[in-house]
Amino acid sequence: MPSLEAAAPSFAIEVVAAPVHDAAEIEGAISARSGEPGSGLIVLPDAFTSFHHKLIVELAALHRLPAVYPYDYFARSGGLMSYGVESVDLFRRATTYVDRILRGAKPDDLPIQEPTRYELVINLKTAKALGLTIPPSLLARADQVTE
Repeated sequence: MPSLEAAAPSFAIEVVAAPVHDAAEIEGAISARSGEPGSGLIVLPDAFTSFHHKLIVELAALHRLPAVYPYDYFARSGGLMSYGVESVDLFRRATTYVDRILRGAKPDDLPIQEPTRYELVINLKTAKALGLTIPPSLLARADQVTE
């Protein structure tokens, strides 16, 4: 959130946090944004949003809110677009850590790794349903475009 809040003024947008802890709160948070012109969602990456990704995508569609999600499976399941770390790359690199730990390395001694690959996925079917036209320059940058 601090990064979003710091960047918001340069894009002339207002960030409104909507912390949620259960499915009912998800519905309330999304429906609250639906009545405001120019609203949209940025879903942050965590285990809770991943677990409830289908509900979040369905509610965003129901309330006709454009949304950007953290993982590709959100866009593949009907979300407008996702931009985030490439999960397969993270899992692949995690296996070397598991191997090193099983061979006796102390986890504290292993270097911290940052993601190196990010992936942009755009769902054109959802864009069309929302009445949005995705600029060709953004489509050209996408790693995947689903229809």
